[in-house]
Amino acid sequence: MAADISHRFPSVEETLKHPAYPDAIWALQPEQHGLCAAAKDRGGPINIAWEIHGKGPIKLVFIMGLAGLKTAWQRQTRYFGHDRSDRYSVLLLDNRGIGGSDKPLGRYSTSEMARDVLDVLDHVGWTDPRTINLIGISLGGMIAQELACVAPERLQSLFLLCTTAHARSGKSLPQALWERIPMLKPKPEGEAIADTAQQLFVPDWLLAPDEETPPSASLTPKCGPPSDGGEYKLFDSNFQRFQAQELAKRRLEGAFPVHGFLCQLIAAGWHHKSDAQLRDMADAVGRERIVVLHGTADNMLSTDNGQRLIDVIEPAVALIEEGMGHAPIMERAKWFNELLDEKLAACSML
Repeated sequence: MAADISHRFPSVEETLKHPAYPDAIWALQPEQHGLCAAAKDRGGPINIAWEIHGKGPIKLVFIMGLAGLKTAWQRQTRYFGHDRSDRYSVLLLDNRGIGGSDKPLGRYSTSEMARDVLDVLDHVGWTDPRTINLIGISLGGMIAQELACVAPERLQSLFLLCTTAHARSGKSLPQALWERIPMLKPKPEGEAIADTAQQLFVPDWLLAPDEETPPSASLTPKCGPPSDGGEYKLFDSNFQRFQAQELAKRRLEGAFPVHGFLCQLIAAGWHHKSDAQLRDMADAVGRERIVVLHGTADNMLSTDNGQRLIDVIEPAVALIEEGMGHAPIMERAKWFNELLDEKLAACSML
């Protein structure tokens, strides 16, 4: 990892006082939302919180990574589910263990979390074959692999972002989890968020001025106004916008419990898809429908994890992006959204 740059970040107190902070999470209003009683025959029910944005014919399902809320997709939610709501319908959900979903204490697995997603798809009536465009990042990409293995016929396309079939380090699970102990060590809130940011993003992006183009309550369809009734404001830096979103998550009562994080971490640590399983999945989904994307500056999952997926799956689109970190949905949001838009158009013609 690059040298620590946290001394150049604003403090928690500075960000909490920033005029943009109250509206770090945009008021993007869904067409539908609710709770799905998932896992009824799998130790449940476990209520999974979901939302659908947009009314278009092309169905997108976004699966978030470790400890991430569905609002972490807000740049994609706005682009596809609001600015292009006549073309796309966007399904978001909180995985078990986080946000508005139930957080049972127990052994989580990526296969069970994938079945949660399938239960939600059945619940909202998204059941037709070859209609789901599945986008998963990090742990969400592991869940997406599992879903693609058990229900390949449902997928119109599959996007595996910054993820892995299993850790390539050769270490045992206890060793791998032991190395994650620093993530669990109690530390000041500001330090914890700064550490996470430096694992997810490249330094130059973190220190750059906030590059977001916020939505507008008057121009963005189905977007509520910010708390002061005016316009959404910019932060001082990209880091500060991320920091504000993390602070908002941590202040949402019950949304981010330690045990939920640990249960998700164990699911990620135990995830394993063999080469044979991946090839069978690719055969069933169709390689022309699969995109694998990874960055060379990913500090969370090294590039060889993405390269292995590419080597085994042989997807139609294989992208190893120079200098990209672990979260292109934020770090390269405009580029990523346009890439996804382009590939979705191609897959819809298959």
